[in-house]
Amino acid sequence: MYMYFPTNYVWSMSVVATLNNGGLIDDVDKASRPVLEASEHGDDVGTELLYGSWQAVADRLLAAAEADEARGWKKGAADKYYRAALYTSQAERLQSPKWEGRKAAYQKSIDLLLTHVRLGDVPLTTVDIPYHGDDAPEGSALPGYFYHAPGEGPHPLIVMWNGLDSTKEMMYTSGFPQQLAARGISTLMMDPPGSGEALRMRDLRARYDTEVWAASTLDWIEENAADLGVDTAKIGLVGWSLGGYYVPRAAAFEKRIALAVAWGANYDWAAVQEARRNREGENPVPHYWDHVYWVFGATDADDFLAKTKDMRLEGVVEKITVPFLVTHGEGDRQIPVRYAHDEYEAAVNSPKRELRIFTQEEGGAEHIGLDNMPYVGEFTADWIAETFAEIG
Repeated sequence: MYMYFPTNYVWSMSVVATLNNGGLIDDVDKASRPVLEASEHGDDVGTELLYGSWQAVADRLLAAAEADEARGWKKGAADKYYRAALYTSQAERLQSPKWEGRKAAYQKSIDLLLTHVRLGDVPLTTVDIPYHGDDAPEGSALPGYFYHAPGEGPHPLIVMWNGLDSTKEMMYTSGFPQQLAARGISTLMMDPPGSGEALRMRDLRARYDTEVWAASTLDWIEENAADLGVDTAKIGLVGWSLGGYYVPRAAAFEKRIALAVAWGANYDWAAVQEARRNREGENPVPHYWDHVYWVFGATDADDFLAKTKDMRLEGVVEKITVPFLVTHGEGDRQIPVRYAHDEYEAAVNSPKRELRIFTQEEGGAEHIGLDNMPYVGEFTADWIAETFAEIG
């Protein structure tokens, strides 16, 4: 992986994700160079400086976008709003949950992206999905973006879940919904409990039994299938990073799912937490322990470990009875590649199981393939299209 910050994996990962998701190298260099020295003091120190540096670039783009829009140059404005949204989103992701500017920064990323959508005539709509979790206040809803495949429906649908620290905005900028749309498949990008807008704006916390929010989502899709243009016999689940735990768990117990993809094999996330306590492997974000306590609504380490002790897929993956794809990078520094083999071997009741390990030579070898995400996404989209076609 390209290490812009030679001693800082977490900050460098955001640089790589940004460049692979449509960021321009000159923009990213201008945003990152002023904080090179700060990066040498560890992941946590200096994240507010990083946000300020990246926002200086995003704000220059915003001013240029507004000038384009005022002249009626919708295409140029849409492109600039996109990059400003991308940079804001990636910089916000690295901040502490205790940073008082976090909600405003996240809302800014949403507003910029939706302006891009409006000016660019992007086939994306915002949705709210009623959430019936027993730990959620009455009237709770999960936020999402629905990306419409072109042409007359009904279309197959992929429900996409993020992980511990990504957002539905990052799903859009990954380019994966666009890859699916080119294959005639619509995408519902969701912030499940404990992530993105569901966490930041609605205070909905993560839970281990992901079939609960899967059921709420499937109910909503079935009720709105005609308006959405969805073929309810062809609904699949894709989850990256911690979503690689969320999705197999849901597919094991929610039998309305037609296929499942673990984009990163989180076979034993509880064990990963014990390893991180022992400083083994890399963390996905700075301020890691504050972040996971926030995600799960935990008060301390003991409470967090109690809330996540069941986040293991041993004895669960065996219950998957639909086609199941596991992808992983051989050089993943966060989740050991051995978990991908464990997860694949355990899926004995899947009628079509496949394991795809991306190598250093071809790219996609880092966590969820961030070092070559379009390449990983292309393979995954083709596997999904092939599998939906086989369903008939």
